[in-house]
Amino acid sequence: MSKRISLGSTLSNTKMRTPENLSLSSGMCCVCTANCVGPCEIGLSAVRGSEAIYPYATDINQFASEKEYSLDFSHFNINGRVFQAKGESMDPYEVTYPKAEIKTTFGIKNPIPVKGPYILPAIAKLNWQDYYAGAAVFGVPVVIGEDVVAKDKALELDHNKVINSPLIKEMVDTFRKYYHGYGDIILQANMDDEYLGVLDYAIEKLGVESVEIKFGQAAKGIQGMGRIKDINDALKFQKMGYVVYPDPSDSKIAEAYKSGIGQVFERIGKLPVWDEEHFEKRIAELRAKGAKRICFKTGPFDPEDLLRILKIASKCEVDLVTFDGAGGGTGNSPVKMMNEWGSPTVELECIVYGLLEKIYSEGYKKVQVAITGGIAMEDQVYKALSLGAPYINFVAIGRAAMAAAISGKHVGEAIDNGNIFPDIKRFGNTKEEIFEDIKQLKTIYEDAVNLPAGAIGVYSYLERVSTGVKQLMALNRRFDIKDISRADILPMTALASEVSGLDSYSKRLSKILK
Repeated sequence: MSKRISLGSTLSNTKMRTPENLSLSSGMCCVCTANCVGPCEIGLSAVRGSEAIYPYATDINQFASEKEYSLDFSHFNINGRVFQAKGESMDPYEVTYPKAEIKTTFGIKNPIPVKGPYILPAIAKLNWQDYYAGAAVFGVPVVIGEDVVAKDKALELDHNKVINSPLIKEMVDTFRKYYHGYGDIILQANMDDEYLGVLDYAIEKLGVESVEIKFGQAAKGIQGMGRIKDINDALKFQKMGYVVYPDPSDSKIAEAYKSGIGQVFERIGKLPVWDEEHFEKRIAELRAKGAKRICFKTGPFDPEDLLRILKIASKCEVDLVTFDGAGGGTGNSPVKMMNEWGSPTVELECIVYGLLEKIYSEGYKKVQVAITGGIAMEDQVYKALSLGAPYINFVAIGRAAMAAAISGKHVGEAIDNGNIFPDIKRFGNTKEEIFEDIKQLKTIYEDAVNLPAGAIGVYSYLERVSTGVKQLMALNRRFDIKDISRADILPMTALASEVSGLDSYSKRLSKILK
């Protein structure tokens, strides 16, 4: 069966004239008529050129792959047991799902408590205020995305090094305002951020204790790209040290721009040129400045590169490495790259699992590992933790958590405006009636009813996921998150069994009968 994506998508705000009749080999309509006005990607490209590569309205949307992959978490089912597992109480009042423990710690050298095995991964757009606040309210780590300084209109530089970024400070303070002893806010940096000294500034001036270095640019592995329509903005970014193409400081190009001739300027992120020696030195510098937890973020690159990243992380005693599989998203990747690049999350996790087994057998030090990429609900969380057990400790949830932040905010605004959505009105008329978990949040915050509605949305969403995870733990007689095992899931297809190395239900049965 073809995995071809049609050339009409909400990602690019395009559509097919005959969506029910497509040529699967090309993604075009089977009949391309002379009367068509070109609503598809080809038609968009005909009028906008290379601009059509990118998703539509990146400032108000988040994106993910629309490709149907051959393998995902739906190819596994969750196992279950009816007899006591080793070390568990025989008291039925004790072995009940609300008592399943999902609290854990984040960090190797300086571990901190977190209320669940979740990371909210790098985002620096949309409703970031409630995304960060919600992470603090629930009590899990959250990551400020790369390239924030490029958006900071009040940014101050000295010799191209950040000395003041009010936007980063606001983001950090948003988390800290609601912090109650769990989780942390992590600042991510790509190569351009490193050039500008973003992490150094945040550690030394803002007291940031957790940082993340990103392999690759923008969403996943491609270089960050952004069109710049005004030559003055292009010159500003070039002066900051960004790569800008074509060169706005070239007098011929500047003259052509004034006449409306030539390409649109593009700010292009630098690809990392780091190696083992660079990381050893840089990580030592960051720790000397005050960083207590150092993380890596990477995507589904070639397994040889992933192995090298893990070895660097282990040797440098990095605290967490997050692997981002194909299928997820949030950012500003080219549409085709989101759909066509890298291993899907399940396959990537199995690759990482095998690499971790290899390096640990060779005596490398252990690092914490997170997996992400299209994970939204408790069944996927449980399957991801099971598939990676005992080496993969966290699941990063990005788009879904941001969706909760956006939904919660809209509901809160509707309540304030007295125009409650019909589907929501059945729960009541006030914020406290509608947001069920405000009662629970009163045990943490005296003024819980006045928490931002979007932050409550993130909390409530993660509370739902956590309850579901606990139920699945109890189903498998696991009452501590660290006891989740690969035996807790069953591959439902031959491909899932082959890629994961797990026995199907029938193979497990045959081994028992022997």
